Amino acid sequence: MARNEEKAQSMLNRFITMKQDEKRKPRERRPYLASECRDLADADRWRGEILREIGVKVAEIQNEGLGEHRLRDLNDEINKLLRERGHWERRILELGGRDYSRSSNAALMTDLDGNIVAIPNPSGRGPGYRYFGAAKKLPGVRELFDKPPEVRKRRTRYEIHKRINAGYYGYYDDEDGVLEPLEAAAEKRMRDEVVTEWHRVEKVRREAMKNVMSGEVAAPGGRGGETAREVLIEEVEEEVEEERRLEEEKMERERGEEAGREFIAHVPLPDEKEIERMVLEKKKKELLSKYTSDTLQGEQKEAKEMLNVQR
Repeated sequence: MARNEEKAQSMLNRFITMKQDEKRKPRERRPYLASECRDLADADRWRGEILREIGVKVAEIQNEGLGEHRLRDLNDEINKLLRERGHWERRILELGGRDYSRSSNAALMTDLDGNIVAIPNPSGRGPGYRYFGAAKKLPGVRELFDKPPEVRKRRTRYEIHKRINAGYYGYYDDEDGVLEPLEAAAEKRMRDEVVTEWHRVEKVRREAMKNVMSGEVAAPGGRGGETAREVLIEEVEEEVEEERRLEEEKMERERGEEAGREFIAHVPLPDEKEIERMVLEKKKKELLSKYTSDTLQGEQKEAKEMLNVQR
């Protein structure tokens, strides 16, 4: 009996559903053109239906296993629905309804990292064509979202010099007040060391000179003798070096003079007039060789020999 009751119940349910469908009005189709709608409520309803269809297709296009052709078809259908939504939004505005275009981001698109990028016409398929979900990874589409490498422009000499100011040369280093106390402390320490060393050397020098003038000799192994000898050697070192340099120069000059005196010419040397005559003769030969031929020169030479002309 239980099975018959369940069967009757299911038949009853089907009968009730059929009667309800008969009483229900036939499903109204969305107008092909938004301009055919005259009711603002109907226009809002059709816009909401388009938004639901867009949501279903956007959820479906996230699946990368649908294949390239199915993904491209889905992306085209979504873009078609987006354009239709724009028509209905403009029609709603014409009928006195809300302006949905103010809150719309139809011109924006997200890249593969999820960042919103403004690309009005990335594929050349018309203004505002967008890619969704797995369609962004299709061949030929991924390259549209790849950022071109940043080309570092080489700066010109003018741009380099334009950035150079007084701080580049270190004129602003003392403005923070950090370097001045450090330099002051270091300067005071170096000055104290130099003054102390000068006083020590001056004291030892006076004592050494006093001992030398009085004829006293310090102990050979004593500290005073070593210090006095060091100071005296430092004082006369420059004088000794200067005398040595002058002596070497004098010896060099003497050797040069001796070498000049010992030079003996074994061949007769021409005087100035003879040199001038030889130079003039050479220039004449060069001019003749430049402006006359070899035959003419030979004839002139024979004529000079016949006339006994030496020049």
